[in-house]
Amino acid sequence: MTQDADVPEHELFESNRKHLTALAYRMTGSLAEAEDIVQEAYLRWKRSGADTVRHPRAFLSKTVTRLCLDFLKSARKRRESYVGPWLPEPLVGSVAAPDSDAGELARDVSTALMLALERLTPLERAVFLLREVFDVDYQDVAGTVGRSEDACRQLVSRAKKNIAAARPRYQPSRDECERVVEAFGAAVITGDLTQLEATLADDAILYADGGGRVRSALRPIHGANRIARFFIGVTKKSPFSSDMQVLPRLVNGSPGFVIVDAGEVVQTMAFEVTEGRVRTIYAVRNPDKLARLSVLS
Repeated sequence: MTQDADVPEHELFESNRKHLTALAYRMTGSLAEAEDIVQEAYLRWKRSGADTVRHPRAFLSKTVTRLCLDFLKSARKRRESYVGPWLPEPLVGSVAAPDSDAGELARDVSTALMLALERLTPLERAVFLLREVFDVDYQDVAGTVGRSEDACRQLVSRAKKNIAAARPRYQPSRDECERVVEAFGAAVITGDLTQLEATLADDAILYADGGGRVRSALRPIHGANRIARFFIGVTKKSPFSSDMQVLPRLVNGSPGFVIVDAGEVVQTMAFEVTEGRVRTIYAVRNPDKLARLSVLS
C-alpha cells in the first residue's frame, strides 16, 4: 500500500490497524499491550510526517515490530517472576485475524502456538511471524529487524523447527471438538467424576493462569484422574450459582467456554482435543487478562 495524497492520514492508519494489532498481539501475547503499541506506532508515524511515507503498511509494520521487540526484552524479566503458569490474554471470537485469511485464526493464535512463540527468542518470533504468518518477503523482513536476508532465513528455519512441535498431528473436526467439550462441561456441572474422567485423555494436562491475582493451580495438573478430581473439588467448594453462566465460545480459535458471574467474566477455558478426548485445557482466571471481556453476558 503506497501513500495516497487524497486519503486522510487517519483513514490510511485505520485501514492498517487490524493488521498491526494482529502482529502486535502475536508478538506480545497481550491485546492490551498490542493496542498500546499500535497507538504508539501511530504517534511515531505522525511525528515522522505521515504524508511523506510512501509505503504506510511497511513503515507501520516495521515500527510495531521494533516496539514489540523492545517490549519483549522487559517482559521476559517480568514473566520469570510470574506466579503460576503464564498464558496469553484470551481472544474470544474472531478478534485480530490476519487480513490474508480470517479462517486461519484457529491455526495461528491457538494457545499452544502462542506458548510455542513464547519459547522463541524475540528476534526469532518477529522474523517467523512476519514471514510465515504475514507473508512478508525476506528483503522486507531483513529491513525490519536489521539483519541480513540469510540470517533471517536461518532464524525462520530454527523457529519453524520449534513451532512444529506445537502443531497437533491429529486434526479433529469442529463437530468432534464441540461434542467432546460439551460432554466435559456437562460432567463438571453434574459433578459426575467417572463421566468427567472419561472425557479426558490419560495424559491430559491442565494449565491455569491466575497470575497471583486469584486462587488458581500454581503448577500444571497432569493426568485424567487428577484433573477430574480437581474440577469436581472446585465445583463442590464453589457451586454454580443462579448468577453464573457458562457460555460456549471459541477461545483463541479453539472450542471453549467463557464463564460469567454476576455479569463479569471470571474465567475462559480453551480445549485441545485428540482422538475424541480432551488433551489440553488452558484456563485463564487472571482478572487483568479478562477485563476486556467483561461486557460479555
